[in-house]
Amino acid sequence: MHFDIHRHLAEQHAADLRTQAEAHRLATEAKPARELRTRLGWTLVELGLRLAAAPTPKPAPA
Repeated sequence: MHFDIHRHLAEQHAADLRTQAEAHRLATEAKPARELRTRLGWTLVELGLRLAAAPTPKPAPA
């Protein structure tokens, strides 16, 4: 294989790897936002269940 062709293929392969690495980095950065949203959602569900629960009876004033 001619040297220039080999160099061109190596550069193309390196560019493809950089593109894949960038896509992976962006996907990894987006993941914590979903985790935070999930935690927040379950916290709001728990709060709603506590608010909807029957209130404890207060003692009658003496």
